[in-house]
Amino acid sequence: MSVPEIEQTRQWVEKVVIGLNLCPFAKPTVDKGSLHYIVSEARNAKALFKDFTDALWDLKDHDMSVRETTLLIAPWAMHDFLEFNDFVGICEDAIADLELDDDFQVAYFHPQFQFEGTEVDDVENYTNRAPYPVLHLIREASIDRAIATMANPDEIYENNIRTLQKIGRDGLRKLGVMH
Repeated sequence: MSVPEIEQTRQWVEKVVIGLNLCPFAKPTVDKGSLHYIVSEARNAKALFKDFTDALWDLKDHDMSVRETTLLIAPWAMHDFLEFNDFVGICEDAIADLELDDDFQVAYFHPQFQFEGTEVDDVENYTNRAPYPVLHLIREASIDRAIATMANPDEIYENNIRTLQKIGRDGLRKLGVMH
């Protein structure tokens, strides 16, 4: 059975994240089949937080070769970006409170993602715009391994901005991520 929210998120990962090489570490994880997608049925922050902690423990219970990372998709909750941004802070605190901060971190994507100091439709915001609010649960070991292969990991963010500025709004429209 195909879940539309997973399919739309998977297409975004393939077209944008991998297709534009916004995350050079994504393709190997996808190719290995170790990227796990979960759709949360949550309609509020409390329910989404429970799904987040469940997904975190589930990821911890799986061997890294089977499940390296998880995308928790929240189609029915956290539509306001600022509220979601605050919620991510709560998730980060929970990882520390659970003493899992040496093992995991959370990244996030949102349809209205906006970097501080940018305008709403600035193309650089699309580095973190997904079809739905998404919490990306990442193993620290994956990050450490990936960063060890790079001379300057800080260049990823800078390269992403340059890539999006180069393809511009028209390129983003052709990819179906900007309307």
